[in-house]
Amino acid sequence: MNEKDAATNRKGAPSRREARVFQGLENQGRKFSKAWKKTPSAFPSLGKPPAWSDATPAEWRDWRWQLRHRLRSPDDLARRFPAWRPSAADRRAAARYPMAVTPYYAALIRQPSDADPIFRLCVARAAELDDPIFCEADPFHEASHEEAPGLIRRYRDRALVLVTLQCATYCRHCTRKHRVGRDGAGEAVSPRRTAEWLAARPELREALISGGDPLTLDTSQLARWLEEIRRRAPNIEILRIGTRAPVVLPQRVDRELCALLRRYHPVWMNVHFNHPAELTAEAAAACERLADAGVPLGNQTVLLHGVNDDADTLEALFRGLIRMRVRPYYLFQCDPVRGVGHFRVSPAWGRALMRELRRRLSGLAIPAYVRDAPEAESKVPM
Repeated sequence: MNEKDAATNRKGAPSRREARVFQGLENQGRKFSKAWKKTPSAFPSLGKPPAWSDATPAEWRDWRWQLRHRLRSPDDLARRFPAWRPSAADRRAAARYPMAVTPYYAALIRQPSDADPIFRLCVARAAELDDPIFCEADPFHEASHEEAPGLIRRYRDRALVLVTLQCATYCRHCTRKHRVGRDGAGEAVSPRRTAEWLAARPELREALISGGDPLTLDTSQLARWLEEIRRRAPNIEILRIGTRAPVVLPQRVDRELCALLRRYHPVWMNVHFNHPAELTAEAAAACERLADAGVPLGNQTVLLHGVNDDADTLEALFRGLIRMRVRPYYLFQCDPVRGVGHFRVSPAWGRALMRELRRRLSGLAIPAYVRDAPEAESKVPM
């Protein structure tokens, strides 16, 4: 980094290259909402967009209201974006793979088309119906590693606990696309029985609380899971929560939730930002509350065609994350899941991007570029 770039990074300000990306996002944002404005943190604040003028400010800030008013189909989205018309194939994709988008996250869409990264990340599209031959519904054979309902063990010292299969917003590139958002799809049975199962396997040291999204549970429900595991499974040293709530539902990260997490430390959290358009003042405030509550934050980004498969976008994302006190942890090669093939990027291009990012960024902002594999003992470096 030259002297001028270094100077612009003082006090958390964006670099010149990153500023160009954010400026482009801001210019696009003005086309949709006058509420889109810069804040002192250098992250844009969405406010309450005109498309949701029927909501009061108090409702907009209420995470339960956001969940109740999710857009559940392409036609729901079209009612908020009248210039867009979904196709019959888009509707079939939403019928095959559930769609839900919080009003907050939908309001980040600048233009309802595949050129918009947020639109591409959350709206059911016809491309999901065309699968390359190598894609599978369950490419990592989680079903064969599910030792009890909702309890998946692929690695020696840690287990995955699916406490819910509901999400605030369903990512169109989801690994569990065949499973989430469906009734009776196999959540963990109960907090107590889960804790007893973990305790009966003393070699387990870490429980990954996942789903679905655990933060769609009420705080009292989440408390039962954390309390039972901490009380009945002393071998579990680390609780790690996987969530996209700070990205798609930052209102969820309230004082009550942060107070709960403080009681059960060490609690770690992995979040899932994929594009700098998601780095809003609201998301930054949610991450700040979690960090101030003593929760270390890591980010898992998926390399996605048409979303973040260029160096400028990834640089802006990773620089923004470390300003938000979130450590870029993994950059995942997109999984070979049915309905997701159109998002995949070649490994050669991914490696080229990582070489360029190492040239531009400090080690603090560089994630590990990895892929998942069915019978591997860990994530596989790319």
